[in-house]
Amino acid sequence: MTIANRLTTTAAALLMTATAVVADNKEKVAVFYDLLSDPGSAELAAAFQDATHESWESIGNYSGENKNREAFLGQMGGFAQLMPDLEWAVQAMHQDGNVITVRSRATGTPVAPLFGVDGEGRSFDILAIDIHELQDGKIARTYHVEDWATALQQLSGE
Repeated sequence: MTIANRLTTTAAALLMTATAVVADNKEKVAVFYDLLSDPGSAELAAAFQDATHESWESIGNYSGENKNREAFLGQMGGFAQLMPDLEWAVQAMHQDGNVITVRSRATGTPVAPLFGVDGEGRSFDILAIDIHELQDGKIARTYHVEDWATALQQLSGE
């Protein structure tokens, strides 16, 4: 085998490995959205824990009061009761190194007041943007912004 052939073979192997890592990272992030769409699932909660670091943080503002995995899973249990039809659909997912950015769409019909607003059977349809940072093949932290203000407008009938 010539040096050129060996280099080509090595480059192809590296590319296949890198492609597999990117796909694996995206699959780990997809687990996050599977859980959001079925927040009461014990199986998906376990998959979420497997895809995230023990020290994972959910960062939604700059208050310094970030959620850890246990608090997040507790919130998901509450969402399962409050919005049994919650769906969190990934619209686009982009990876740059160890960072995956996701644009998603959340829909649901609360069966009780959401953030103090009684939707009286109305549904919401909102945009969310998340940035997931991965370390050692697991999600280490998630920065997120959801358009809850629009959800509350929709639920109040405005």
